[in-house]
Amino acid sequence: MDFDRRPLIAICFGWFMVIVDATIVNIALPKLGKEFGASVAGLQWVVDGYTVVFAGLLLSAGWLGDRMGGKRVFQSGLALFIVASAACGFAPSVGLLIAARVVQGLGAALLVPSSLALLQAGYDDRGARARAIGIWAMVGGFASGSGPLFGGILAYGLGWRWIFFVNVPVGIVGMLLAARWVHVGREGRGGERLDVSGQVTGMVALLAITVAMVEAGRSGWTGPVALTGFAVFVAAAVAFLLAESRVAAPMVPLSLFRSRELSAATAIGCLMNLGFYGQLFVLTLYFQQTRGDSALLTGLALLPQTGVIALGSWLGGRVTGRSGSRTPMIVGMAVGAAGFFALTIITRSVPYWALVVPMVATGFGISFTMPAATAAVVEGAPSERTGIASGTLNAARQVGGAIGIALLGSFVAGGSGGHSSGIRISMIIAGVTYALATAIALTIPRPAREAAQERETARAAR
Repeated sequence: MDFDRRPLIAICFGWFMVIVDATIVNIALPKLGKEFGASVAGLQWVVDGYTVVFAGLLLSAGWLGDRMGGKRVFQSGLALFIVASAACGFAPSVGLLIAARVVQGLGAALLVPSSLALLQAGYDDRGARARAIGIWAMVGGFASGSGPLFGGILAYGLGWRWIFFVNVPVGIVGMLLAARWVHVGREGRGGERLDVSGQVTGMVALLAITVAMVEAGRSGWTGPVALTGFAVFVAAAVAFLLAESRVAAPMVPLSLFRSRELSAATAIGCLMNLGFYGQLFVLTLYFQQTRGDSALLTGLALLPQTGVIALGSWLGGRVTGRSGSRTPMIVGMAVGAAGFFALTIITRSVPYWALVVPMVATGFGISFTMPAATAAVVEGAPSERTGIASGTLNAARQVGGAIGIALLGSFVAGGSGGHSSGIRISMIIAGVTYALATAIALTIPRPAREAAQERETARAAR
């Protein structure tokens, strides 16, 4: 059976933009910070304004796609993303840039779950569908890893605003291709009502913890805004759990977490993005503000970390298919932890070559783990709940990224990225999160085949 690439190509235009925009803007932060006179806290919100909304609305956007139809929601999200990208490029102040990034996050939240739904509708053959989703995942890995390099090239050659302007023609082409090549699938259906209480309390909790951590870097961890934010987070998180345990159709069914494999993979997804995206924010400031590198040189300097992501994802998928999800998650998180701890050698004068191997380790760690975490969630969920389980993992990862940027960024906020001690603390925290993720991976039950082989080896040794 011939594999029709056209629906996949059309969908991947939008998918690539959404994922690359989570990392491409990092490279431009020092430039736009200088132009607008923005603090590190303001720069954190340029990134987190996008990520918080993306994470907070991801699951509800999936519900909307089921109700209104995947193609309609996909095209709406892509159109919103294009308009918001243009607004980002024309933004005259950091406040308006953050506002436009928030709208970008809304467009991304609409686009991502509907893109997967459209792939399922577009490929009736099971093998073709698996191939399409595999390519879709690889495009996401490439987008995430290439963001800093593309950002450096655009910011250096054309100016930071072109990081956003470039989305406009790419997005328009994506909309035209989707209109022509993507199957409509089901037009939408009735059914479960939106979990408003879960959406509101979850969004408030995520926003509160992000505000608290950003403000902690600006005014201290015991400042009134930070303390209020932490208090609101605790209250909203408790309210979220209560709401999800009582509503008939919860946004995140708590019964899913009875599976040890699914619970562990979701926690690992949050922790791995917390460490990786937090340190990426810090390293970008380090290379440009501490070492004085240009945006282009910074993108090139980060290549050992970001360039290995596509390879690591491919290897992780192959190993997961052969040995299950437990081993790749243990190995990936342990290697990443070692890389982050090794990056604590950072100073203004440390030779660049000394940072290369640790950066390779951190990039390999997250990319080798991602396919295994996804497989663990799918395998640990009931067959009728795989969609919501996958959405939960993606939401947890985005939440982790938002918190990581806020938390790790708070330790360099006082010195605008120039204090080596704050950078070292950030790398230690990233290493600890990956070490914790390794410990959680160790709690996942071994696959039956692997356990049997170990018992046979032990008997032979006796």
